[in-house]
Amino acid sequence: MSSRAVNLGLSLLVLTWTGCKTSTSTNVAAEVNSRPITYEDLDKQYRLQFPNPTPEASEDQVAIQKLEVLRSMVDNEIMLQRAEKLSLMAPETDVEAKFNDIKAPYTQEEFQKQLTARKVSAEEFKAQLRRDLSIQKLFNKEITSKINITDKDVAEYYNANRNSFNLAEPQVHLAQILVTPNPDPSVRNLKSDKAGSEDEAKRKIEMIMERLKKGEDFAMVAQAYSEDGNTAPNGGDLGFVPQSSLEQAHTELRKMVMALSPGQYSPVIRTPEGYRILRVVSKEPAGQRELNDPRVQQNIREQLINRKDQLLKAVYYEIARNEAKVLNYYARWLFDSYAK
Repeated sequence: MSSRAVNLGLSLLVLTWTGCKTSTSTNVAAEVNSRPITYEDLDKQYRLQFPNPTPEASEDQVAIQKLEVLRSMVDNEIMLQRAEKLSLMAPETDVEAKFNDIKAPYTQEEFQKQLTARKVSAEEFKAQLRRDLSIQKLFNKEITSKINITDKDVAEYYNANRNSFNLAEPQVHLAQILVTPNPDPSVRNLKSDKAGSEDEAKRKIEMIMERLKKGEDFAMVAQAYSEDGNTAPNGGDLGFVPQSSLEQAHTELRKMVMALSPGQYSPVIRTPEGYRILRVVSKEPAGQRELNDPRVQQNIREQLINRKDQLLKAVYYEIARNEAKVLNYYARWLFDSYAK
């Protein structure tokens, strides 16, 4: 990436700190409502997301990556403060339960190796879990609990899309997360996160897989990180794929899909477009599905809930950012360094 491109990207970040005074502490990368995010925190999070940086990575590339990490940390801090204000912080019992669930598949030695590889202690890992669980509680209260799908909504959707429930052949309902090595700036997801090279794509898909293994919701991870602009806004939903289409697909991909049961997701699959993780939502035999079929109703409700959930989350993030006072000192320092 050229210095000119970096300068252009940095100039857009001026809006986050125009008119603000320089941080009084050289250790503060950003402030969210006067609460600091330190460079130590930023570096630690950067190492977690980019554990094996390529030797040939330029200073420009590292700067862009750190800006993306910091932007995500700022968003999380905004949400965490909202959770605190609404007394929605996850209790220690929930944190311990989640921690034990994640640790369960490993021996103590194996789990410690996982922590060591990420350069994080068990207590730091629990602290991050508490943040994640608290933000999830916030979303559940502020967004999910307010979504109401009526029987009328379901019936109207079915009547408008009745033909789509007439399956001429067996079909598989799929969702996906896609990461490509192509430096395409037009890609949009909730985190504005895009891999720009083969190595970055590998690291990113590995990070995504770790999140899924920790129990994070597939649709939410797809919204945040998937690089397929058509499916990311819908939680990675690919809809129903006819079996005949699967037979024409990439051999490894087809075999993987047919071996998965509903609810399961695949390991990372390398395809010509990039790296994919696929989730089988359901498998349906041929024939017309009537509205009184519980599977049809559940499918419609899930689609309608996901649509509203995605819209409300995007809106909620924008409102929260507008109401927060964010000072990005790292962006200021980079701008001053590059725009001389």
